[in-house]
Amino acid sequence: MPIIAAEMDLMSRLMSTVLVSVLLAAPAIAQQGPADPGQKSVRMVRTDTPPVIDGVLDEAVWQQAAFFDDLHQVNPIEYAEPSERTEIYVLYDDEALYVGARLYIDPNQITANVLRQNGPMTSDDTLFVTIDPFNNRRSGYFFGVNPNAVRMDGLYRNVSEYYSDWDTIFSVETSLFDEGWTAEYKIPLNSISFDPGSDTWGFNISRTIQSRNEDIAWVTRNRRWDPSSAGLATGFTGLQQGIGLDVIPSVAVSNVRQFGTPASSESEFEPSLDLVYRLTSSLNASLTVNTDFSATEVDDRQVNLTRFSLFFPEKRDFFLREADIFEFGRIGAQGVPGGGGADGQNGRPFFSRRIGLSATGQVVDLDYGAKLSGRVGNFEIGALSIRQDAFETVDPDTLSVIRAKAAVGAESTVGMIYTDGDPGGDLDNSVVGVDYLFRNSRLPGGRTLETFAWYQQSETPGLQGDDGAAGLGFSLPSNAGVRAGATLREFERNFNPALGFVTRRGVRQTAADVGYTHRPDGSRWQSLFVQLEVERFDEIAGRLQSEGISLTPFELTSREGDVAFWRSNFDTEVLAAPFEIYPGVVIPAGEYEFDNHGVEVQGSDHRRWSGRIAYVDGSFYDGDQTRVFGNLQWRPSPKFRANLGYNVTDVELPWGDFTTRLITTGLDWVFSSTLSWVNLIQYDNVSETAGINMRLHWIPEAGREVFFVINHTLEDFDRDNRLHSTFSEATVKMSYTFRF
Repeated sequence: MPIIAAEMDLMSRLMSTVLVSVLLAAPAIAQQGPADPGQKSVRMVRTDTPPVIDGVLDEAVWQQAAFFDDLHQVNPIEYAEPSERTEIYVLYDDEALYVGARLYIDPNQITANVLRQNGPMTSDDTLFVTIDPFNNRRSGYFFGVNPNAVRMDGLYRNVSEYYSDWDTIFSVETSLFDEGWTAEYKIPLNSISFDPGSDTWGFNISRTIQSRNEDIAWVTRNRRWDPSSAGLATGFTGLQQGIGLDVIPSVAVSNVRQFGTPASSESEFEPSLDLVYRLTSSLNASLTVNTDFSATEVDDRQVNLTRFSLFFPEKRDFFLREADIFEFGRIGAQGVPGGGGADGQNGRPFFSRRIGLSATGQVVDLDYGAKLSGRVGNFEIGALSIRQDAFETVDPDTLSVIRAKAAVGAESTVGMIYTDGDPGGDLDNSVVGVDYLFRNSRLPGGRTLETFAWYQQSETPGLQGDDGAAGLGFSLPSNAGVRAGATLREFERNFNPALGFVTRRGVRQTAADVGYTHRPDGSRWQSLFVQLEVERFDEIAGRLQSEGISLTPFELTSREGDVAFWRSNFDTEVLAAPFEIYPGVVIPAGEYEFDNHGVEVQGSDHRRWSGRIAYVDGSFYDGDQTRVFGNLQWRPSPKFRANLGYNVTDVELPWGDFTTRLITTGLDWVFSSTLSWVNLIQYDNVSETAGINMRLHWIPEAGREVFFVINHTLEDFDRDNRLHSTFSEATVKMSYTFRF
């Protein structure tokens, strides 16, 4: 891998300077505020009489439960006494983990705006249970609830990142009492993976009081409560998962209409089946037949004013299950320099969204597929194989990926990945890669250090040589005091991960950032954050391709969660060839330097009216650009929400002027926590299309769902501001989980 020695020397010196400065600052930072209470543990209590999950802690069995209430404040002042008391009760039996909680607060100060199941409840008061059943401090699950009994679940990937698109079956109910609210959880053991031979799990509790922008937790380190900093739940015995079989049949009935000449209409009946079987308590095998994604949420529309690809996240349940195992090399990870935007995802060896979707976003049928995922001893294993049907001129193909990671030391991992197949073409393609992550979250002053390295090699007929990619870097994440990091990545010109994601090839990416968070005591401001970020793309041949410097001189967050910040960006772009940035507007080849400066204000989501507004102005190539964007949200009650988003960019260039507009409108009616009607309308004037998505969603109980979905597309063919229908689809889908 021809990484230039000068670049390596620059990276080495940058890492050494930042690392030394941060470690020297750590003791001073550690002296601020109350002291870390250290590791905590709770001795689990087995019950023969499970509690009734009704949100009321009135059963006698709760009096026998393990109990603790020694939670502390995380934000605004870590380890300080919280403003409200939280009481936690924990039990277990052969089938489930039970958690009860009393959350004290004046009922008039409770924030509970979200009633729709699976809604974005993180702007409400919440209670989260985090478990690490393998006690490996690398992975785990979280289960959350708001005062309206809206559930949220997910898993951790890359140790500290939470992944909320993962779903499983669990029960939780809530109720109000004179001094606050209560919650009762039932987390079935057959909904998670665990080691039955271990009597100790990682365990944590966290709570948020939105009206005060206050976070409270049982165990934290450096203001984090991820698996690496969890407490311990000890004394588990005799845990069982039953047969460990989930049978999930579903059926979708749809009608598709194509407008125009000639018009057409077609009805379809699509049964599908998913099977999930636990080979062991920690290793799952899944089978999907005739997989249907008709009820999947639509993407947020984007307008692209760059010459590189956009990135759209995965939203399909089959691919989201155990998705953390397939993560590779910290690519696209939060808090890693150069990890933001589409360029931050560059070089992913496996990106499941490439499967079952054409390059234009059209759904491609998946005939069948199988997946093996879970843990065996110190190893995490993931294997996926999907048979994709033919589409357009592409023949049917079998697409496969194998991923394995081994635990090294207390928190580190070493792994490999292999992919085979090309979902968008008929050529053979494979990628093999290795990665290493070193992590230590036990440095003085609560500091954490991560260093990582990876290498990939692709093989594609007709592309010989120069087909590798490599990366290395470090990060010192922190929610208080100094944070810093740097990365160096290289992608050779023939590197081609057909099952992955690539925005740029033949380039070397260098990125670094340093920031500081000050958290004043006794102020109406919770934090002041400043940051400097630098990112540069050089062609391996030696010429600069892109360079960006971003300075955030201030980002202020109030005690109530309001945010205001200023950001300045200084960019250099070198175009090797002319670039059509907008229909009919072509920027000639050459080197361009430009900058912009902007301010943004965000209102806390816990209020009835909330939103954000931003204004950015500056030069753009050899012209000027002004951008105004934001959104406004109104929630008069938990049963109704309306929001309006608007993004307008005015560009004046010597080669032509243009304006892009992106408008988004949402109207949600939530009849109960099990029945909702969500409507989304999106329009942009670049494609001159409007998309309407309506989803009626009924969840009588976890694992059983009914959808009624309408998708309708309109287009302005003649650019005369008159939209005409081009496509319409109406679908009814039902699924039912049988658990054995």
